[in-house]
Amino acid sequence: MRTDTTADTGPDTETEVVVAGGGPVGLMLACELALAGVDVVVLERLTEVDTTIKAGSINTPTVESFYRRGMLPALEEAQREGLERFASFLRQRTAGTDGAARPPRFAGHFAGIMLHGDLLDGEDPDFHAAGPADGVGFVAQATVEHLLAARAAELGVTVRRGVELTDFDTAADHVRVRTTDGALRAGWLVGCDGGRSTVRRLAGFPFPGTAPEITGRQALVEMTGGEGLKTGWNGTDTGIYVHGPVPGRILTVEFDGPPADRAAPVTAEELQTSLRHTSGVDVTVTKVLSATRFTDNARQVPEYRKGRVLLAGDAAHVHAPFGGQGLNLGIGDAVNLGWKLAATIRGWAPEGLLDTYTAERHPLGAWVLEWTRAQVALMRPESHARALRSLVAELARTVDATTFFAKRISGVLHRIDLPGDHPLIGRSAPDLLFSDGTRLGDRLCAGGGLLLDLTDDAALRARAAGYPDRLRVLTARTTGPAPAGLLIRPDGCTAWAVDAVPGGPVPLGGLDDALRRWFGAPRADTA
Repeated sequence: MRTDTTADTGPDTETEVVVAGGGPVGLMLACELALAGVDVVVLERLTEVDTTIKAGSINTPTVESFYRRGMLPALEEAQREGLERFASFLRQRTAGTDGAARPPRFAGHFAGIMLHGDLLDGEDPDFHAAGPADGVGFVAQATVEHLLAARAAELGVTVRRGVELTDFDTAADHVRVRTTDGALRAGWLVGCDGGRSTVRRLAGFPFPGTAPEITGRQALVEMTGGEGLKTGWNGTDTGIYVHGPVPGRILTVEFDGPPADRAAPVTAEELQTSLRHTSGVDVTVTKVLSATRFTDNARQVPEYRKGRVLLAGDAAHVHAPFGGQGLNLGIGDAVNLGWKLAATIRGWAPEGLLDTYTAERHPLGAWVLEWTRAQVALMRPESHARALRSLVAELARTVDATTFFAKRISGVLHRIDLPGDHPLIGRSAPDLLFSDGTRLGDRLCAGGGLLLDLTDDAALRARAAGYPDRLRVLTARTTGPAPAGLLIRPDGCTAWAVDAVPGGPVPLGGLDDALRRWFGAPRADTA
């Protein structure tokens, strides 16, 4: 990663893609493009990685995306450190009591209703398809951003920190981007610049949705009187407050409308007033280490693309941050878009490939908006919401409901509606364990598509002969039950799958259509 905050780029500096916004979504997209050999420049107005406290966890699809690019060990180490801080917090809270100092096993929360891991259905196969990625989740957003910044550096991505997009013009074959440090000419512009996206506004994307009802605040603070606060999520007659899971972390939600000024600095006095109001505890905030405000403003652009301008992450959809769904949704956008935009730039994309970005990601974004709206409704401090919350909390103490909520929150149920009737099609590819001790996730680090031949079938392999520059073929044996063949897109989605037929050849119906649909026409020189 080359960081340049002073040199004038000149009016005609050229690149293939400009990404506006160098947070996790913009960096993930840039890494995916660079992995495919695309020249990309990231513009980020901040001069350093943003360490403001935000999302505290990531879901299974996000972990899988990191795993498939060789970054799982770094996530595992980050989680280990985070769990140690959690255990330290519990020891402080239980000092002098018989309370446990070991972090409890939990599976997330819905509207602050905690889901206990001991109630999960351990036999549900959806929890075991991701391999080692299933065991990671407790990783903060700032850590994710640091890891992606390092990844971008390894891939040689140009990140221009302290530089902000100010305007742009579009033409039939390029976009001219003006910044606070010169101009760039690019084939494509992607706005990953957050909920108040400049790219979205300048491009004229409509942004329909629902207005905010709450003011939320999250912070890491030093305080006195905190021993009177209950740990975890707590509903009161005046709102919601949260204490933990690390020392000094607080969160409050008040249902008195949005803040007057989202951008104003969050002061110790403001946090103290809100925490006292929602908790009834006479705490004193003595120092603010990190703080942010949020609302439940829920909006989504109808289309994620206008010509050569695209949106990803919060630039395309905003909602309440409960459960960290925004970070995960944005990473998914980046992984879905990256290979499709790269294929378009390289000239082998089949017709309409780039339009499948909106078709595949918009429904999931719409679901997340509804998911967060439902949580806000259950959090309201009024009698009808309290009655409904009590009912949902009772349901959440059952195995079936805990498993349902956990599967939704973890993202293991995410599926794209693709042609074909095999149950794996449209799902994230299962992390198969091969007989040589490697796993499928280990074989996806280079990006690109993969045709997996699990029965040593020459006819299956021959179908990929026309795609040597877009598709790798792997013949392997697994240690357990597996399909006969899988076609896996660069984003890890299963595009085609088939089971073996006892005593007969592997049925290859639908494979040619899937190859053309996702990888274009075969090369004529391979015939």
